[in-house]
Amino acid sequence: MAKAELKGHTIASNRRASYEYEILQRYDAGIVLLGSEIKSIRAGKVTLGEGYARLKDDELFLYNVHIAHYGPAGDNHEPTRPRKLLLHRRELDRLRRALEEQPRTTVVPLRLYLHNGLAKLELGLGRGRRQYDKRQAIKQREASRTIQRAVRHAQR
Repeated sequence: MAKAELKGHTIASNRRASYEYEILQRYDAGIVLLGSEIKSIRAGKVTLGEGYARLKDDELFLYNVHIAHYGPAGDNHEPTRPRKLLLHRRELDRLRRALEEQPRTTVVPLRLYLHNGLAKLELGLGRGRRQYDKRQAIKQREASRTIQRAVRHAQR
């Protein structure tokens, strides 16, 4: 997604996911949260780095995403509890088929954002990259940076 296409105010992003995985498809999902969790999210106290999503009984759950305790709240939540993700049935079915058919695929959180006052999660269906794929991605990124630098200097 280009910067102009991003919707909502980004709270946290998982930059490591684009390095570890080749993102095949993207989905936007709602999250079922507790009151203290949304307060922590609005304060920006979220870590997506180790997170992943898994299908369980026709529902999608988010695991290992750390949402810190909210200080002023008396009754706090568990920071890494599994959270239910809200997707349309068609999207869940499409996701299930892709996970079954394609090897080395998983669902990873890419970005957590607020849109119209609601917390949303951008998920990516990613295929795990092997070590040589990662090296190739680094080479391509370096080459494109060099080209961009040359274009900028040529315009001066």
